[in-house]
Amino acid sequence: MDCRKIIHIDMDAFYASVEQRDNPMYHGKPIAVGGGGERGVVAAASYEARKYGVRSAMPGKKARQLCPDILFIRPRFDVYKKVSDEIRQIFLEYTPLVEPLSLDEAFLDVTQPLKGKNSATLIANEIRQRIKSELRLTASAGISYNKFLAKIASDINKPNGYFVIRPEQASQFIEKLPIEKFHGVGRVTAEKFKKLGITDGLELKNAGMEFISRHFGKNGLFFYNIALGVDNRQVEPERDRKSVGAENTFSQDLVQDDELNRELDHICEILFARLVKARVWGLTITVKIKYHDFNQVTRSKTFNQGISELHLIKHIARELLHENRDTGKPIRLLGVSFSQLQPTESTPGKQLQIKFPPQG
Repeated sequence: MDCRKIIHIDMDAFYASVEQRDNPMYHGKPIAVGGGGERGVVAAASYEARKYGVRSAMPGKKARQLCPDILFIRPRFDVYKKVSDEIRQIFLEYTPLVEPLSLDEAFLDVTQPLKGKNSATLIANEIRQRIKSELRLTASAGISYNKFLAKIASDINKPNGYFVIRPEQASQFIEKLPIEKFHGVGRVTAEKFKKLGITDGLELKNAGMEFISRHFGKNGLFFYNIALGVDNRQVEPERDRKSVGAENTFSQDLVQDDELNRELDHICEILFARLVKARVWGLTITVKIKYHDFNQVTRSKTFNQGISELHLIKHIARELLHENRDTGKPIRLLGVSFSQLQPTESTPGKQLQIKFPPQG
């Protein structure tokens, strides 16, 4: 059994919490960071807004329908970046092995801590207390012996909580874990597992490596190892993100333009939220198309500066999708990704701002 001590720290509703901290009029109110207009999108929602079903990547129009009293706030990414840097400096006092996943979450390997007691749980709670006292924000933590379990654990007692999964508890915990919670299992993959009669970790483990690999290919071994509690991924301090993307495999192949456009727009909304969270834009946008016969094509377009508006991403993605498309051939998967990533504040030739439409 791996004896590493891994912490996953996840800030609670980070962008929205910073806004509530800095402006007393937002305290206890349902707020969304982002655009509430016709083309706007929610980048982050406060817990008061989440109670109504508002979530990140949701169109602002829908958020208003769910929560008529919601307040939309334009993002201040320079502030969020500054706060994120302050949080990271706290992390680095305890370990040099810090792997940021975005502005609001990170993995820490505290197997050999620089300070504090030799207990991942005590270190995690000390870090949480410091974030609260020094920055007036709350964070949740997951503590375990690998990254998969630490990340799952950080979500269990949100907000402002922590959860520990010890090695001797892992097997029982994983066996009860719904298949949707497994790393890398999205909606379509979860549906495939369920059609095979696999709904939780125990059923995944009992299916056996050969069965899982036969149905899920190269990902099958990873899924099976996770079911056994095995995740040997290291915490990587110099983690360099090469691209950001989103894709969807459809339950039924699609051929009509309106259906494809609707699905592509949804994929672009998910991608946009991921770009906002990572605080990057890309110079190259790529659309991936996989047909019903598994033949796959990609089409790309490169710009001299990042695209920072959701409606433009959707427009360009549609152009790439329909460019020389075999209109009679059903499509089973669509994906959109950005590469040649640039930080939002340092794209060559222009300081990019995320542009949200008037909030009308």
